[in-house]
Amino acid sequence: MADLSPSVPSRIAPAPAVRLSSVTKTYDSGVIALGPLDLDVARGEFISLLGPSGCGKSTALRLIAGLAAPTTGSVMLAEGASASRPDHSIGFVFQEPTLMPWTSVRENVGLPLKLAHTPAVEARPKIEAALEQVGLADFAGRFPRELSGGMKMRVSLARALVTSPEILLMDEPFAALDEITRFRLNNDLLALWRSLRMTVIFVTHSVFESVYLSQRVLVMTARPGRLSAEIRIAAEEPRGDDFRTSVAYADHCRRVSEALAPAYAGASAL
Repeated sequence: MADLSPSVPSRIAPAPAVRLSSVTKTYDSGVIALGPLDLDVARGEFISLLGPSGCGKSTALRLIAGLAAPTTGSVMLAEGASASRPDHSIGFVFQEPTLMPWTSVRENVGLPLKLAHTPAVEARPKIEAALEQVGLADFAGRFPRELSGGMKMRVSLARALVTSPEILLMDEPFAALDEITRFRLNNDLLALWRSLRMTVIFVTHSVFESVYLSQRVLVMTARPGRLSAEIRIAAEEPRGDDFRTSVAYADHCRRVSEALAPAYAGASAL
Protein backbone atom coordinates (compact mmCIF):
# COMPACT_ATOMS: atom_id res chain seq x y z
CA MET A 1 0.00 0.00 0.00
CA ALA A 2 1.42 3.36 -0.97
CA ASP A 3 1.81 5.84 1.87
CA LEU A 4 1.14 9.34 0.57
CA SER A 5 1.17 10.95 3.99
CA PRO A 6 3.41 13.80 5.07
CA SER A 7 5.65 13.21 8.06
CA VAL A 8 3.65 14.76 10.89
CA PRO A 9 3.40 13.82 14.56
CA SER A 10 0.16 11.99 15.46
CA ARG A 11 -1.98 12.99 18.42
CA ILE A 12 -3.79 9.65 18.30
CA ALA A 13 -2.96 7.00 20.91
CA PRO A 14 -1.27 3.98 19.35
CA ALA A 15 -3.55 1.33 20.90
CA PRO A 16 -5.91 0.15 18.14
CA ALA A 17 -9.66 0.22 18.55
CA VAL A 18 -10.06 -1.99 15.47
CA ARG A 19 -7.63 -4.42 13.87
CA LEU A 20 -8.30 -6.41 10.69
CA SER A 21 -5.64 -9.01 9.99
CA SER A 22 -5.46 -10.76 6.58
CA VAL A 23 -9.24 -10.52 6.27
CA THR A 24 -11.01 -11.90 3.21
CA LYS A 25 -14.69 -12.33 2.39
CA THR A 26 -16.01 -14.70 -0.25
CA TYR A 27 -19.77 -14.99 -0.72
CA ASP A 28 -21.64 -18.24 -1.34
CA SER A 29 -21.96 -17.22 -5.01
CA GLY A 30 -18.18 -17.44 -5.29
CA VAL A 31 -17.69 -13.68 -5.54
CA ILE A 32 -14.50 -12.62 -3.72
CA ALA A 33 -15.60 -9.31 -2.23
CA LEU A 34 -12.74 -8.34 0.00
CA GLY A 35 -9.13 -8.85 0.80
CA PRO A 36 -6.74 -9.72 1.93
CA LEU A 37 -7.24 -6.64 4.06
CA ASP A 38 -5.03 -5.44 6.91
CA LEU A 39 -6.14 -2.37 8.83
CA ASP A 40 -5.46 -0.77 12.22
CA VAL A 41 -7.65 2.06 13.45
CA ALA A 42 -6.48 3.88 16.56
CA ARG A 43 -8.77 4.80 19.42
CA GLY A 44 -10.39 8.15 18.84
CA GLU A 45 -9.36 8.25 15.19
CA PHE A 46 -11.62 9.36 12.33
CA ILE A 47 -10.88 7.52 9.08
CA SER A 48 -12.68 7.23 5.76
CA LEU A 49 -12.78 4.25 3.41
CA LEU A 50 -12.94 5.45 -0.18
CA GLY A 51 -13.25 3.40 -3.34
CA PRO A 52 -15.42 2.42 -6.30
CA SER A 53 -18.80 0.74 -5.92
CA GLY A 54 -18.51 -2.94 -5.10
CA CYS A 55 -14.99 -2.72 -3.70
CA GLY A 56 -15.97 -4.06 -0.27
CA LYS A 57 -16.23 -0.88 1.80
CA SER A 58 -19.64 -1.75 3.25
CA THR A 59 -18.57 -5.38 3.64
CA ALA A 60 -15.64 -4.24 5.79
CA LEU A 61 -18.02 -2.30 8.06
CA ARG A 62 -20.31 -5.31 8.42
CA LEU A 63 -17.36 -7.48 9.41
CA ILE A 64 -16.25 -4.95 12.02
CA ALA A 65 -19.80 -4.75 13.39
CA GLY A 66 -20.04 -8.52 13.65
CA LEU A 67 -22.96 -8.60 11.18
CA ALA A 68 -20.97 -11.00 8.99
CA ALA A 69 -17.96 -13.23 9.51
CA PRO A 70 -14.74 -13.10 7.50
CA THR A 71 -13.95 -16.06 5.30
CA THR A 72 -10.35 -15.95 6.50
CA GLY A 73 -8.43 -13.70 8.84
CA SER A 74 -9.55 -12.01 12.04
CA VAL A 75 -11.35 -8.87 13.17
CA MET A 76 -10.43 -7.70 16.65
CA LEU A 77 -11.89 -4.85 18.66
CA ALA A 78 -10.11 -2.89 21.39
CA GLU A 79 -8.19 -5.17 23.76
CA GLY A 80 -8.65 -8.48 22.00
CA ALA A 81 -12.45 -8.69 21.76
CA SER A 82 -13.57 -10.52 18.64
CA ALA A 83 -16.09 -8.73 16.39
CA SER A 84 -18.25 -11.85 16.48
CA ARG A 85 -18.66 -11.35 20.26
CA PRO A 86 -18.02 -7.64 20.85
CA ASP A 87 -17.40 -6.54 24.42
CA HIS A 88 -17.40 -2.90 23.39
CA SER A 89 -20.33 -0.92 22.10
CA ILE A 90 -20.59 -0.28 18.36
CA GLY A 91 -22.97 2.19 16.73
CA PHE A 92 -23.91 1.74 13.06
CA VAL A 93 -25.43 4.38 10.78
CA PHE A 94 -26.64 2.90 7.50
CA GLN A 95 -27.16 4.50 4.09
CA GLU A 96 -30.89 4.82 4.76
CA PRO A 97 -32.32 6.03 8.10
CA THR A 98 -34.47 2.83 8.40
CA LEU A 99 -36.84 4.44 10.90
CA MET A 100 -40.06 2.85 12.10
CA PRO A 101 -42.76 5.09 10.55
CA TRP A 102 -45.45 4.20 13.09
CA THR A 103 -43.58 5.45 16.14
CA SER A 104 -42.08 8.72 17.35
CA VAL A 105 -38.56 10.08 17.05
CA ARG A 106 -38.03 9.41 20.74
CA GLU A 107 -39.08 5.77 20.42
CA ASN A 108 -36.99 5.27 17.28
CA VAL A 109 -33.92 6.56 19.09
CA GLY A 110 -34.63 4.38 22.11
CA LEU A 111 -34.97 1.15 20.13
CA PRO A 112 -31.45 -0.18 20.94
CA LEU A 113 -32.09 0.36 24.64
CA LYS A 114 -35.46 -1.35 24.40
CA LEU A 115 -33.89 -4.35 22.68
CA ALA A 116 -31.29 -4.45 25.46
CA HIS A 117 -34.11 -4.43 28.06
CA THR A 118 -32.80 -1.22 29.61
CA PRO A 119 -35.23 -0.02 32.30
CA ALA A 120 -37.24 3.02 31.23
CA VAL A 121 -35.91 5.12 34.09
CA GLU A 122 -32.37 4.56 32.76
CA ALA A 123 -33.26 4.79 29.09
CA ARG A 124 -35.09 8.10 29.20
CA PRO A 125 -32.12 10.39 30.03
CA LYS A 126 -29.94 8.57 27.49
CA ILE A 127 -32.54 9.14 24.77
CA GLU A 128 -32.91 12.81 25.66
CA ALA A 129 -29.13 13.25 25.68
CA ALA A 130 -28.77 11.63 22.24
CA LEU A 131 -31.51 13.84 20.80
CA GLU A 132 -29.81 16.89 22.27
CA GLN A 133 -26.49 15.86 20.73
CA VAL A 134 -27.96 15.84 17.21
CA GLY A 135 -30.10 18.95 17.64
CA LEU A 136 -33.49 17.21 17.73
CA ALA A 137 -34.56 17.77 21.35
CA ASP A 138 -37.60 19.75 20.17
CA PHE A 139 -38.69 17.03 17.74
CA ALA A 140 -38.83 14.03 20.10
CA GLY A 141 -42.58 13.61 19.69
CA ARG A 142 -42.66 13.93 15.91
CA PHE A 143 -43.06 11.04 13.47
CA PRO A 144 -40.65 10.25 10.63
CA ARG A 145 -43.15 11.44 7.99
CA GLU A 146 -42.94 14.92 9.52
CA LEU A 147 -39.15 15.16 9.11
CA SER A 148 -36.85 16.22 6.28
CA GLY A 149 -34.25 13.85 4.90
CA GLY A 150 -31.52 15.51 6.93
CA MET A 151 -33.56 15.28 10.13
CA LYS A 152 -34.27 11.59 9.53
CA MET A 153 -30.56 10.98 9.25
CA ARG A 154 -30.04 12.87 12.51
CA VAL A 155 -32.52 10.49 14.15
CA SER A 156 -30.54 7.55 12.78
CA LEU A 157 -27.35 9.09 14.18
CA ALA A 158 -28.97 9.66 17.58
CA ARG A 159 -30.10 6.02 17.62
CA ALA A 160 -26.48 4.97 17.03
CA LEU A 161 -25.24 7.28 19.79
CA VAL A 162 -27.81 6.35 22.44
CA THR A 163 -25.72 3.41 23.69
CA SER A 164 -22.61 5.61 24.02
CA PRO A 165 -20.59 3.53 21.55
CA GLU A 166 -16.83 3.52 21.51
CA ILE A 167 -16.82 2.84 17.77
CA LEU A 168 -19.16 4.50 15.26
CA LEU A 169 -19.49 2.92 11.81
CA MET A 170 -21.09 5.04 9.08
CA ASP A 171 -21.99 3.64 5.66
CA GLU A 172 -22.46 6.56 3.22
CA PRO A 173 -24.99 8.19 5.56
CA PHE A 174 -25.20 11.53 3.74
CA ALA A 175 -25.03 10.37 0.12
CA ALA A 176 -28.71 11.03 -0.66
CA LEU A 177 -28.82 14.51 0.87
CA ASP A 178 -28.51 17.86 -0.85
CA GLU A 179 -25.14 19.56 -0.66
CA ILE A 180 -26.11 22.24 1.87
CA THR A 181 -27.59 19.66 4.26
CA ARG A 182 -24.60 17.40 3.73
CA PHE A 183 -22.14 20.19 4.60
CA ARG A 184 -24.10 21.01 7.76
CA LEU A 185 -24.18 17.37 8.87
CA ASN A 186 -20.46 17.02 8.14
CA ASN A 187 -19.80 19.95 10.49
CA ASP A 188 -22.11 18.55 13.17
CA LEU A 189 -20.52 15.10 12.91
CA LEU A 190 -17.05 16.56 13.42
CA ALA A 191 -18.30 18.51 16.45
CA LEU A 192 -19.72 15.30 17.93
CA TRP A 193 -16.50 13.42 17.25
CA ARG A 194 -14.45 16.10 19.00
CA SER A 195 -16.81 16.09 21.96
CA LEU A 196 -17.31 12.33 22.37
CA ARG A 197 -13.87 11.15 21.15
CA MET A 198 -15.30 8.07 19.48
CA THR A 199 -13.50 6.03 16.87
CA VAL A 200 -15.26 6.71 13.56
CA ILE A 201 -14.97 4.61 10.39
CA PHE A 202 -16.79 6.41 7.59
CA VAL A 203 -17.56 4.96 4.15
CA THR A 204 -18.04 7.41 1.29
CA HIS A 205 -17.74 7.78 -2.47
CA SER A 206 -16.90 11.47 -2.12
CA VAL A 207 -13.28 12.61 -2.25
CA PHE A 208 -14.31 16.00 -0.89
CA GLU A 209 -16.23 14.56 2.06
CA SER A 210 -13.45 12.12 2.95
CA VAL A 211 -10.82 14.86 3.03
CA TYR A 212 -12.98 17.26 5.03
CA LEU A 213 -13.88 14.74 7.73
CA SER A 214 -10.93 12.43 8.14
CA GLN A 215 -7.55 12.23 9.75
CA ARG A 216 -6.72 9.46 7.29
CA VAL A 217 -8.28 8.56 3.95
CA LEU A 218 -7.80 4.91 3.02
CA VAL A 219 -8.23 4.19 -0.68
CA MET A 220 -9.44 0.75 -1.69
CA THR A 221 -8.88 -1.10 -4.94
CA ALA A 222 -11.62 -2.49 -7.15
CA ARG A 223 -13.04 -5.86 -6.07
CA PRO A 224 -11.67 -7.73 -4.27
CA GLY A 225 -11.09 -4.70 -2.10
CA ARG A 226 -7.66 -4.12 -0.63
CA LEU A 227 -5.98 -0.99 0.67
CA SER A 228 -3.93 0.70 -2.04
CA ALA A 229 -3.09 4.08 -0.50
CA GLU A 230 -3.21 5.99 2.77
CA ILE A 231 -3.39 9.77 2.79
CA ARG A 232 -3.04 11.61 6.08
CA ILE A 233 -4.98 14.85 6.27
CA ALA A 234 -2.91 17.29 8.29
CA ALA A 235 -5.23 20.17 9.14
CA GLU A 236 -5.73 22.36 12.17
CA GLU A 237 -8.72 21.66 14.39
CA PRO A 238 -11.47 22.56 14.54
CA ARG A 239 -12.11 22.29 10.81
CA GLY A 240 -14.72 24.51 9.22
CA ASP A 241 -15.56 26.46 6.10
CA ASP A 242 -12.12 28.10 6.12
CA PHE A 243 -10.54 24.68 5.64
CA ARG A 244 -13.06 23.67 2.97
CA THR A 245 -12.10 26.68 0.86
CA SER A 246 -8.36 26.55 1.54
CA VAL A 247 -5.47 25.74 -0.78
CA ALA A 248 -4.46 22.91 1.58
CA TYR A 249 -7.89 21.30 1.25
CA ALA A 250 -7.73 21.48 -2.54
CA ASP A 251 -4.25 19.94 -2.48
CA HIS A 252 -5.41 17.05 -0.26
CA CYS A 253 -8.37 16.45 -2.59
CA ARG A 254 -6.05 16.36 -5.58
CA ARG A 255 -3.78 13.81 -3.91
CA VAL A 256 -6.70 11.60 -2.91
CA SER A 257 -8.16 11.81 -6.42
CA GLU A 258 -4.83 10.77 -7.91
CA ALA A 259 -4.63 7.81 -5.52
CA LEU A 260 -8.20 6.82 -6.37
CA ALA A 261 -7.84 6.93 -10.15
CA PRO A 262 -6.26 3.44 -10.55
CA ALA A 263 -9.08 1.90 -8.49
CA TYR A 264 -11.72 3.33 -10.81
CA ALA A 265 -9.72 2.20 -13.83
CA GLY A 266 -9.67 -1.30 -12.40
CA ALA A 267 -13.39 -1.19 -11.65
CA SER A 268 -14.27 -0.22 -15.22
CA ALA A 269 -12.49 -3.35 -16.44
CA LEU A 270 -14.64 -5.70 -14.31
